[in-house]
Amino acid sequence: MLSTQLDTKDLALELANPQILLTTLRQLRQAVYEEGQEIFSRWRSHIQRPAFIDSSLNLAYYLALRRHDLRHLQAALMPWGLSSLGRIEARVLANLDAVIATLAAVCHESPNPQISQPPLESFFEGDRLLKIHTQELFGDTLQQRRVRIMVTLPTEAASNYEFIKQLIQQGTDCVRINCAHDTPSEWSAMIAHVRSAEVEVKRSCQVLIDLSGPKIRIQSVIVPQGKQHIEQGDCLWLKRDLLNNGDSQSCQISCTLPEVVDRLEVGAPVWIDDGHIGAIVEAIAPEGALLRITHTRPKGEKLRPDKGINFPNTDLHLCPLTDKDRQDLDFIAANAKDVDIIGYSFVQKPEDIATLQQELQARLSSNTKIPAIVAKIETPTAVTNLPELIVQAAGKQPFGIMIARGDLAVEIGYQRLAEIQEEILWLCEAAHVPVIWATQVLENLVKNGLPSRAEMTDAAMAERAECVMLNKGPYIVQAVAILDDVLTRMEAHQTKKTPQLRALHSW
Repeated sequence: MLSTQLDTKDLALELANPQILLTTLRQLRQAVYEEGQEIFSRWRSHIQRPAFIDSSLNLAYYLALRRHDLRHLQAALMPWGLSSLGRIEARVLANLDAVIATLAAVCHESPNPQISQPPLESFFEGDRLLKIHTQELFGDTLQQRRVRIMVTLPTEAASNYEFIKQLIQQGTDCVRINCAHDTPSEWSAMIAHVRSAEVEVKRSCQVLIDLSGPKIRIQSVIVPQGKQHIEQGDCLWLKRDLLNNGDSQSCQISCTLPEVVDRLEVGAPVWIDDGHIGAIVEAIAPEGALLRITHTRPKGEKLRPDKGINFPNTDLHLCPLTDKDRQDLDFIAANAKDVDIIGYSFVQKPEDIATLQQELQARLSSNTKIPAIVAKIETPTAVTNLPELIVQAAGKQPFGIMIARGDLAVEIGYQRLAEIQEEILWLCEAAHVPVIWATQVLENLVKNGLPSRAEMTDAAMAERAECVMLNKGPYIVQAVAILDDVLTRMEAHQTKKTPQLRALHSW
């Protein structure tokens, strides 16, 4: 420990010398350039959109940069009044070159033609590209607000035109139609109402169709007679087939994907109902898996059909496109002129993106508008593969990322959610890819009419994304109006990671 502290102190003293700091920065810049070029060369064949070439190259440089621990460099740059590289995401080389050129002038070195002060426009090129890619995905927004608002439509939107009109009037920029609910007939009615309301309100609103994906849910439940809740320490059978055989000794469930039992191993964690119930696989038997409940509230939890089940650390080998999804793609293809975005659940690998692109290509004629794709990031595998997912998708069509914070928190652990959420935001900004901040935003307000303090802070922090998604609820119209106000106010204080130092009037 002492030697580490001495090493850290020695390094800080060395970097206090501007000439040593300059040499270190030049070495870093060279390493970032070489490693970034090598990463980009692996991606180049997947990039067909010329508009994404510069963005993917910047992403490659950012990945190369973040392989290094920059904390000592950041501390050494601050006393010189130079950029400490903390907001470098959108413009990696331009930022490094500017710092190097300025520090070289401090050291009275002659200008280096290879690394000179970059032109002014290079500092704003990343912001410009992100704005373009966001407009491609979401269209234009109100002038006073950068961040878009997306709303999940309830069933009533199919029969209530005034409801959709009010949503758009209050500031909704995009509506989400969840294919896990309702029918194509209702989806068509929702889309028709959106297009009519656009004309009447004179505001554009994008339509996102969200494919259900292979969401694993409880199918059936059997509980012992008189038992109301499952509690910590209880046993729970996850069975392939659930027959009510009168066994009153144990709780039993079946799920919508029975073959998942074959992929479980003893010791594997299982989470039910968005993490309200935690369990560990205790044994595997011919009829199913025996789970031991490790986590519930003190009074226990109810087991209900249709609640989700997550299997962190278990590779389920699931294709994110189900047979139902393919049928829903037929609907999307038939309504391609009115469908702007496809939401893609449970994406894990670039091959998953390629599968959706191929399915779309097979259904759309050559002169048909190709919908954009939004990939929902909800597993550790998807986080690990995020750069390649971005390249595969954005290299061919408009693309965005949704941070599906509910499933992601269950999969990676709630204590890591804030950390991973930040890293996803940084990576997407480096790729100039828009991000949707999703899951339980203003949930109490939407459902009960009164927000909690914590969720108001969460909504304000969402300003760092390009879009915020609200779920359905009886107070959704009021929630849109409040979120519109919060985002507009926060934009005066912060843009992405950058504080905006407007004049303060509170004191």
